[in-house]
Amino acid sequence: YDSTGNELGKAKRVMEQGGESSKRLGFVSQDGINELPDALLLKILSSLPTKTVIATSVLSKRWRSLWKLVPRLEFVSYGNRNIYKFAENVSKSLLSHEAPILESLHLKVGDQIDNVYIGVWATIAFSRHVREFVLDLSFHHHGQSVRLPSSLFCFDTLETLKLMNYVILDVPSPVSMKSLRTLHLRYVVYEGDESVRNLFSSCPNLEHLVVHRGDCNDSVMRFTIDAPSLKKLSLYDSDSAEKNRGYVIKAPCLRYLEIENSKGYEYFLIDNASELVEASIRNVSDIVNEEILGSVKSVKRLSLDLSPLKIACPTEVMYYQLVYLEMCTNKLEWWNLLTLMLDSSPKLRVLKLIDHCTSTRQHNVEFDKQYTDQGKWNQPKYVPECLLSLLETLVWRNCNWGREEEKEVATYILSNATQLKKATFSTDPIESKRLCKLARRRRMRNELDGVVRASGSCHLVFEFE
Repeated sequence: YDSTGNELGKAKRVMEQGGESSKRLGFVSQDGINELPDALLLKILSSLPTKTVIATSVLSKRWRSLWKLVPRLEFVSYGNRNIYKFAENVSKSLLSHEAPILESLHLKVGDQIDNVYIGVWATIAFSRHVREFVLDLSFHHHGQSVRLPSSLFCFDTLETLKLMNYVILDVPSPVSMKSLRTLHLRYVVYEGDESVRNLFSSCPNLEHLVVHRGDCNDSVMRFTIDAPSLKKLSLYDSDSAEKNRGYVIKAPCLRYLEIENSKGYEYFLIDNASELVEASIRNVSDIVNEEILGSVKSVKRLSLDLSPLKIACPTEVMYYQLVYLEMCTNKLEWWNLLTLMLDSSPKLRVLKLIDHCTSTRQHNVEFDKQYTDQGKWNQPKYVPECLLSLLETLVWRNCNWGREEEKEVATYILSNATQLKKATFSTDPIESKRLCKLARRRRMRNELDGVVRASGSCHLVFEFE
């Protein structure tokens, strides 16, 4: 490793700090860090970068071998002029490591390197019973993706696996990963439908799954997540899918679901999500057989950033457990989706509306032009049950105050929510060139302040940033 002197200096300073702390507690004498027990030294070393830890090997005979027992290792290479020297050093360090259990190994490589090195490092880690393995590659634009042999995934000690940036995931048959609880797959390349199925069927105790897909260059048509123990799923897909592609999620224990940026799929099926407590669905559109909103009817908290014009909205689904609803107001005809949700959520207590398009002048101008001719909001035929009995809190962030439907929606809720305790309206900052908006906001505030509220105890709050 380069700059050994600098790394050694860092290590000494940290050790001295640890020694002083221990000395005050009566653990060591005035001789300092050399009298600290190995267990405490290893704990201190585990908090340092691996490069610094290895530099301590020159301190003394005792330190020469101590670093080899540190259970957490991280190797990072970005802008390395001698990548092969780095690779050889990593290999030697891993081969020299003597800890009975390797708690974690993080490999973050941003420089072009021979694929064989990645395979060797992974093989050593798995043979040392690694519990957390993180592989982050970002040099794909210089060469081909890295293929990890499926035989690596046959070690039951692995608890956390994170693969990022163009690792080829090929699981031709089920393997054994019974201890795996957390799995992150960010922009990896899948060999096909069967490989995806085999992967998840090999993780019977998986609880937390993160999947990010984009620029799909794999052959997966039906992305099936069949995970009987899964509790938390985050799915982000920045690619516009072709026809006949879709997702199938079978997770009967799922409690937290996040779906973002899925577009153009033939189907998105969520089977038996009766345990679901919280869900966030954002920028999902143009899915032919759409059942996402109907599949999350058991949730207590729901966040939506959708346009009812681009996603099917079930009219007969009831959200009997929903108490907290968050909606974005920057999508086409968002108010119609709000009407549907109010009608379908009899136990709703908190409603939060957010306009994400008001942060810049450009967004304001484009948004105003886009929505000028969208028509007016048609209020519900009957007052929703939640307004008559339970809704207590209304929060409206970044109000534009330039669109008529905002005023109409706010007025309707204030006029009909009999149990409303607090209604908070906030606006985004006004640029100096658009001070004409200030008068409009003041006028809107006065109008809302004059609305006859259904709840006599409602406290109206205006926050102007």
